[in-house]
Amino acid sequence: MKILPNRIVIILTAVFLPAISVFAAPGPPPPSTPPPPPGLPLDGGLVLLLLGSLVLGFYKIHQYNIKKASR
Repeated sequence: MKILPNRIVIILTAVFLPAISVFAAPGPPPPSTPPPPPGLPLDGGLVLLLLGSLVLGFYKIHQYNIKKASR
């Protein structure tokens, strides 16, 4: 029985071609996580700002009334 060179090539290709994928390069790294949002929330000190403005307003009105009464 005579072995044909074409059969040897086909057999070797069928055996070694699936093994090539074992040596493939690794995939790309996973994407990094997005950065956190910048800054602080807008309503963080809003109550303190409102309270401070009310106190300053009452103080100015009180000072104006004292100055007006002393004339």
